[in-house]
Amino acid sequence: MVHKNIVIQGWVQGVGFRYAARKTAIQYRIAGFVRNLPDGSVYIEAEGSEEQVKEFITWCHKGPARAQIHSVSIEDGSLSDFRDFNIAF
Repeated sequence: MVHKNIVIQGWVQGVGFRYAARKTAIQYRIAGFVRNLPDGSVYIEAEGSEEQVKEFITWCHKGPARAQIHSVSIEDGSLSDFRDFNIAF
């Protein structure tokens, strides 16, 4: 199991990014959460197998159809034993 902290910058708020991320995370069996940040970016904590998280990060570089991704920053994090994937407000 791996834990990644992901920050996605670009046009990622107001385009359904959090909802699409949750749907995609569930498809890849990723646990964690997604939330908007005050600077207009999106923050995700994702846990799963190395392969699952890798596929999810690949999706993060594309996002939903209306998103425009400028950068994706990824850092390793400590496992938090998330049980599901939620949208944090």
